[in-house]
Amino acid sequence: MARDIKTTDKKPAPRADIIGGHTLSMYVVNEPGVLMRICQIFARRAYNIDSVVVSQGRDPAFSRLTLGISGDPAGLHQIILQCNKLVDVIHCSEHTSQQAVVREMALIKVKAEGPETRTELLQIVEHFGGKTVDLTESSMIIRIEGASDKVDAATRLLASYEIIETVRTGKVLMARGEVAT
Repeated sequence: MARDIKTTDKKPAPRADIIGGHTLSMYVVNEPGVLMRICQIFARRAYNIDSVVVSQGRDPAFSRLTLGISGDPAGLHQIILQCNKLVDVIHCSEHTSQQAVVREMALIKVKAEGPETRTELLQIVEHFGGKTVDLTESSMIIRIEGASDKVDAATRLLASYEIIETVRTGKVLMARGEVAT
């Protein structure tokens, strides 16, 4: 039985019992099945994984995993403890924007027909320090990088034009100072 799936760039309204904005960083063994075992911990605690970024570490035997999550804040400490108990997890910790440099990237394809529309779009891109990575007679692909709220603000402003498609990387972070990520 097929379901109709409506695609949209708008986030659902937040629930009163759910608080977002948590970012976890994990250093894990680079083997099949590790991400699945981690995801099961979040599912059991009714947490949603909003974004996942995984990349091989400097040592190819390990990977760096960054999760943007939302859920009941009362269960967050328990999730971190359970993740740290997994054999494949070297360490798991939460990071705030004060403790870490957090960045995100978005590619936004916008309908850009006519020189006036292109000029307006280029002004928005310049304001947000973005780049135009593709330009045709009918569309423009814009790259915006920075903190999540900057990417959100740019997306909201571009929404007054016809957004064709949006792709976001999710959060990547690195702890400030001498603290290990």
